[in-house]
Amino acid sequence: MRLCLGLLFAVSSPVVLHAETLIAARTVRSNTVLTADDVVVGQHSVPGALKDAGSAIGLETRVVLYAGRSIRPEDIGPVTVIDRNQVISLVFKSNGLTILAEGRALGRGGVGDTLRVMNISSRTTVTGRIAENGHVLVGQ
Repeated sequence: MRLCLGLLFAVSSPVVLHAETLIAARTVRSNTVLTADDVVVGQHSVPGALKDAGSAIGLETRVVLYAGRSIRPEDIGPVTVIDRNQVISLVFKSNGLTILAEGRALGRGGVGDTLRVMNISSRTTVTGRIAENGHVLVGQ
């Protein structure tokens, strides 16, 4: 005898999920520090967009944010502490040895960003991470 199993599906009304998405309240130029007036929370879901205003306020825009469009994590970043062509200090530390040199920034960035810098004396290009004091740490 053959046993046949059937599945019972319950038909119900569709479930509507309301997810919050952070959107620009107005058009914001790039390199502008975001304030509470610049963002609003929308009631629609956009994949990859930020969800709350606290994660964006106080950060700097990397691109132009257009009014009514969602804000993605790559659209914003830390406030710029080094501008392009700015003369900065390069710091290399290893096993108790510290070497300081002057460099020229080849881009702009904030604390924690990776930045390419040209060593002024040797004309070589190195890459380092921006420290809180505005120096660029190279090497380890």
